[in-house]
Amino acid sequence: MNNKEGNKGSGARSNGGRPNSNKPKPAMAKRAQGPKKAKPTRTGAVKEEVKIVKKPNQAPKRAKAADEMRLNKYISNSGICSRRDADIYIQSGNVKVNGIPVTEMGYLVKITDVVNFDGTTLTPEKKEYILLNKPKNFTTALDEGQENRNVLELVKGSTTSKIGAVGRMDKNTTGLLLFTNDTDMIRKFTLPSQKSSKIYQVSLDKNLKFEDLEKIQKGLVLEGHRVFVEEISYIDKEPKSEIGIKLRSSNVKVVRAIFENFDYDVLKIDRVAFAGLTKKNLPRGEWRHLTEQEIINLKNA
Repeated sequence: MNNKEGNKGSGARSNGGRPNSNKPKPAMAKRAQGPKKAKPTRTGAVKEEVKIVKKPNQAPKRAKAADEMRLNKYISNSGICSRRDADIYIQSGNVKVNGIPVTEMGYLVKITDVVNFDGTTLTPEKKEYILLNKPKNFTTALDEGQENRNVLELVKGSTTSKIGAVGRMDKNTTGLLLFTNDTDMIRKFTLPSQKSSKIYQVSLDKNLKFEDLEKIQKGLVLEGHRVFVEEISYIDKEPKSEIGIKLRSSNVKVVRAIFENFDYDVLKIDRVAFAGLTKKNLPRGEWRHLTEQEIINLKNA
């Protein structure tokens, strides 16, 4: 008995007080299997939530009808701003369609809808800007004849929109002439207070005296209005009767009146620059559409 008890005591000490058992222990469950299966579900849910947060104003996709266009394009066509800037205004709640604020990206409108942009009702017609290098014997006057035809003949086919010339030109004046259906642009460049510069090359009947050139440079009064001349100079390698003059007025009559005030006859006027636009790569009698950057520059001029 003592030996048996000793064995029991010895076994108890070696096993830390727990009874000895010869039964096999059950295998432990693999705990990593459960969480691994659940991970894709949680990751997918997170991605879905992020996707929803990134595009809260996305309009439901549907087929676009023939008489519909995206709201940002409608605003861009009106000449207010670019499509990208229009999206910012839409998200900010500054655009209303038929009196209701719209903030959804991709919202579709019809031509018949009334779109209000920051308090102004827009027209959807795309604004066109066309630059012509006008030749002689064409006039901006409405009366037409075989000898002096209207300048609109030269830009025929450039657009289907109804466009008009910015400023006036007589038959003997040549050079840059801008056409557009943007009435705000036309009004801007006909105001006496507008600040963009124009450069003219003027041909006189005789050499311009240096003292007269200096008087013109200082400015003069014509018909009760003060005329400011930014620059005036003789043209290099040309007779002294060929003059370059830079001023803000787009009225060619003002240029003619400046020299006639000093008893010179003006034989020819050629506008070589208009508010940053030049005749580069534009032959006489040809026209081209302005680039997007040129349009932005004109609006900021």
